[in-house]
Amino acid sequence: MGIFDADRYLASIDLIDVDELRAQGVRCVLFDRDNTCVPRDTGIIPPKVAAWFSRVREAGIDLCMVSNNIHADQVRASARELGCDAIAFALKPLPLALTRALRLRGLRPDEAVMVGDQVYTDVVSGTLAGVRTVLVRPQSASDLWYTLILRRLERLIVGDRSFEGE
Repeated sequence: MGIFDADRYLASIDLIDVDELRAQGVRCVLFDRDNTCVPRDTGIIPPKVAAWFSRVREAGIDLCMVSNNIHADQVRASARELGCDAIAFALKPLPLALTRALRLRGLRPDEAVMVGDQVYTDVVSGTLAGVRTVLVRPQSASDLWYTLILRRLERLIVGDRSFEGE
């Protein structure tokens, strides 16, 4: 697998099997905010996504939002709503924020998974940090102008790959 290849491709974050995470030894889910768990066009966490986060917490798995969003107040508000810590302005694809989150929790990379909706930020940062990666479809077509450009380039990598749950 290459730096741009996710370990798994799912239609949405709430399709990740929590029992499977535990069986794989995952102790922390690192995840992106915008269009991964919070649609960019609404800013409101969908009920099915909020319910998934509750199941993850109930399973005893730690959660940490790792977002490139520079609006730290929005990132922290979403993290509070989901009951987890957050790192804003993470500078992904650099793996620094992910490795920091793991170090603060005393975890090894093989005990974590990174979930996000973008290859060039989420998958690459997870791969560089040595954690498993899950690429999900964006929750909204609304995005920043430069992200829309990167999405076109992502199609070259992802191609016509089918995402589980579609």
